[in-house]
Amino acid sequence: MTAPVFVVESLERGHLAGGDYVLDGPEGRHAVSVKRLRAGEEVVLTDGLGRWVEGVVKAAEGKDRLVVGVGAVAEEPAQQPRITVVQALPKGDRGELAVETMTETGVDAIVPWAAARCITQWKGERGAKALGKWRATAREAGKQSRRVRFPEVAEAATTKQVAALLAAADFAAVLHEERDYGSEPLATAELPAEGEIVLVVGPEGGVAPEELALFEEAGAKAYRLGRTVLRTSTAGTAATALLLGRTGRWS
Repeated sequence: MTAPVFVVESLERGHLAGGDYVLDGPEGRHAVSVKRLRAGEEVVLTDGLGRWVEGVVKAAEGKDRLVVGVGAVAEEPAQQPRITVVQALPKGDRGELAVETMTETGVDAIVPWAAARCITQWKGERGAKALGKWRATAREAGKQSRRVRFPEVAEAATTKQVAALLAAADFAAVLHEERDYGSEPLATAELPAEGEIVLVVGPEGGVAPEELALFEEAGAKAYRLGRTVLRTSTAGTAATALLLGRTGRWS
């Protein structure tokens, strides 16, 4: 089992006093009171932006303070190609499920999208709260899956903003399957070795015709995953896994 991961605000040299790092606050409480870490156990500290350091627990003090002896700070480079999933807003807590599993799989960025056929809409305080939940989910899933570079969860995008993302991508795809629509298998699509892959996952009701037309005008093609129809909360994870395998990032 790899060492547990804890998030810290900064790993700049000025914050590492004498080779020791004091983990306190909520992360320290989780380490001491929940994980019950003790002297001699290994941990990984990360800022979630790719910087990380291995450490060994020196002492657990009180209920929320862990003293960790750390080594040299390392940095994990961003992997190529970068994979962004535009996720239509699902109902209930299925949005957090999608974020959790996509993060564990290895997605690099997630863009919430208020599609025309979305029942859920993010507005005002409710929208800010929902976005906060998605970001907290990405952080926790990043820790659980032992990542040191967590996915960025962007502000909710409009359809026009999604089209702009697709137009700037090196590979742009919309997951869309209709019996009379000529979508291609994502498993055989020609993928770039580097750059940006942007994948759109529509809502349960599917991508609306006017949205599909706008995305195609931006350079995106329609693709399908297979014979079965996945829910919006699982399609992004399945597609991300397929892309990670085909681009060599899982090699």
